[in-house]
Amino acid sequence: MNSDSDLQIAGDILEVPHLLQPPREHPATVAEFAGLARSIAADRSQWEHLVRYDATTRWYHRLRTGPGYEVWLLSWVPGQGSGPHDHGRSSGVLTLLEGTLTERTERGTRALRAGAQRVFAPGYVHEIVNDALEPAVSLHVYYPGLTEMPMHTSAACETRPVTA
Repeated sequence: MNSDSDLQIAGDILEVPHLLQPPREHPATVAEFAGLARSIAADRSQWEHLVRYDATTRWYHRLRTGPGYEVWLLSWVPGQGSGPHDHGRSSGVLTLLEGTLTERTERGTRALRAGAQRVFAPGYVHEIVNDALEPAVSLHVYYPGLTEMPMHTSAACETRPVTA
């Protein structure tokens, strides 16, 4: 029986720098973009002091940019909505920071509460609405950066509940 441990045979991987992947400065995969959104959401000091509420239109603020991507902070007072739309050639990650929003798609309706995260590909049609009695705050990451937001008819976004 061989009593050598893996560490004795291979050595400590942390002692062999050329085997380690360098950490990326910016996200490059869907999982990394979702992780970026979660890390920003967890650090309220990055966004809480910037939030404003506007009774006439959704408020938004570009929080960060990187190579090919943008991070936006949005607030929604009760009754405000996006209208049915897609994000052109951009993929995205929507993360709810505070409150409750309703997402409507052709598959139905889903309530998004603080901490909820939705990932979508180009061409994904949805509508986001604040149907609640309290304001909501959301974080949106787009890759590539958002250059268009084509609007759609409401027929694509029904109000039946989504079953998961």
